[in-house]
Amino acid sequence: MTPKIKLYGTERCHKTKYYQGFLEKRNIEHVFLDVEENNDSAEELRSLYENRRLNFPTITIGTKKLRNPSDKQLNKNLKNECNR
Repeated sequence: MTPKIKLYGTERCHKTKYYQGFLEKRNIEHVFLDVEENNDSAEELRSLYENRRLNFPTITIGTKKLRNPSDKQLNKNLKNECNR
């Protein structure tokens, strides 16, 4: 089963672009949610944080929330989700 992965960020953010490339190079299916272009995406991201800030880039893998993860941390979480 393919994990449900969401990438919250903006087109202008170099870190968001990095994570898009990271996922695409590995052929990992994901959804990109631009929090500047879409109010629903922004609200969804705000709901993940108690302070309601637009903390991007944030990646969710299933129910796991990763804020600006290292490659090692991201790979570990992707592997754990795929092994479920």
